[in-house]
Amino acid sequence: MTTELQNTTESKVNSAPNGSTAQQEFTNRYIDLIEQTFYFPQDGFKVVDNKLWFYEICLMDLVEKYGSPLRLTYLPKISMQIQRAKELFRNAMAKHQYVGSYHYAYCTKANHFSFVFDEALKNDIHLETSSSFDIDLIGRLIARGKVSQNKYVISNGFKTEDYQQKIVQYIQKGYSRFIPVLDNKAELDYYEQHLDQPCSIGIRLAAEEEPNFEFYTSRLGIRYKDVIEFYRTRLRNHPKFRLEMLHFFINTGIRDNTYYWTELNKAIKMYCDLRKVNPDLKFLNIGGGLPIKYSLGFDFDYQYMIDEIIRHIKKACKNARVPEPDIFTEFGNFTVGESGIVIFKVMGEKLQNDQELWYMLNGSLMTTLPDIWGINQRFIMLPINNWDKECQRVNIGGISCDISDYYTAEMHINQVFLPKNENGPLYLGFFNTGAYQDELSGYGGIKHCLIPSPRHVLVSRREDGQLESRVFAEEQKPDTMLSILGFD
Repeated sequence: MTTELQNTTESKVNSAPNGSTAQQEFTNRYIDLIEQTFYFPQDGFKVVDNKLWFYEICLMDLVEKYGSPLRLTYLPKISMQIQRAKELFRNAMAKHQYVGSYHYAYCTKANHFSFVFDEALKNDIHLETSSSFDIDLIGRLIARGKVSQNKYVISNGFKTEDYQQKIVQYIQKGYSRFIPVLDNKAELDYYEQHLDQPCSIGIRLAAEEEPNFEFYTSRLGIRYKDVIEFYRTRLRNHPKFRLEMLHFFINTGIRDNTYYWTELNKAIKMYCDLRKVNPDLKFLNIGGGLPIKYSLGFDFDYQYMIDEIIRHIKKACKNARVPEPDIFTEFGNFTVGESGIVIFKVMGEKLQNDQELWYMLNGSLMTTLPDIWGINQRFIMLPINNWDKECQRVNIGGISCDISDYYTAEMHINQVFLPKNENGPLYLGFFNTGAYQDELSGYGGIKHCLIPSPRHVLVSRREDGQLESRVFAEEQKPDTMLSILGFD
């Protein structure tokens, strides 16, 4: 839940008439509270007969069919997000008469499941990799006919020899659109020694970190002041390599603040300076980081931000008298994040003192949604049913024995407001959880307290336009965990 909801509820509680206690007078239904605090219903969320719908799905129907805890992936949302981003850039480029092209690449590390690629690749996109096994994944997609030689595969990261070797193998096979992005100057040595044919390469810039970060400069990439000299001494007129891409990324993502615009403009200036000495340079990769909704109160003007990015690039190129680059983005969380949902059942209540009422879930927050524990990430959390019930202030606890297995409204606000758990079990949904959570939790592996991964259900759209659901993976069984631990 958000701070807005917390504050609104407390205001209602504290304004009880006739000197009565807030708890005695506070009879608002949960749906009243949501509608008075946020614009609701809103895109993706509505309530019908006191049950929550996500787009075209009655989530309670899926709970009744598949049980809980339950992980859902709503595949149509992936295509919706890709097409949305393409439209944003198309509109911005038309508005500013931008002559370069836009290329959408999916950042594979956000979610590696095959069904994500099957859906994403329907939308004419490219791919970005981060590790050696990522290239093996690309190989499987090639073998299945999902990735052809006209797809760009942008290979980022500080590369092991195994990672570099696999990149070289595909370039040697004729996949000329595999672009290794140099993370350091020494990386070029391997390609010089092992590549027998021309290759397009990129350079990642080592951006400055946010002022409150522990380090001044990203550990990834090549320093700005070294880029042009490196090009002149190692790459100019090289018989094998064409430096075609300049890559920029900051961890905070795309935000309308001074830090983002300062770093972006530094990267644009670097592109302009490098383009003056390197006529092969044609791609500016501005990385990922387009934000997604983590609150019903989320307010981000996507079109304004993309308009401004395109305007800044065009203006700088015009002033420097260099051609406008083609733009690459590597959206991962934006692509898949809003497709994911995790649903738990409130399986019991515990009143631990006069004020702390706990809703105990039938799963672990730490192991299923590790960002909650690791980086204090807040997701949209809403009840699946009982929207007509009275609110009460509660704490939410996972089933593990760890003290940190709980969920809060914000980092320093422990309790949240939810419907009373009456007339049958209450179910809670955590939304926009489709990116990184499975990878961080170690999908299919050992979990804290040996709490299993939940059943995973996919919702997809058939060719006739109708939605259908199917089980992708059942809940983990004891035998699989015990086998990993050597108890065969």
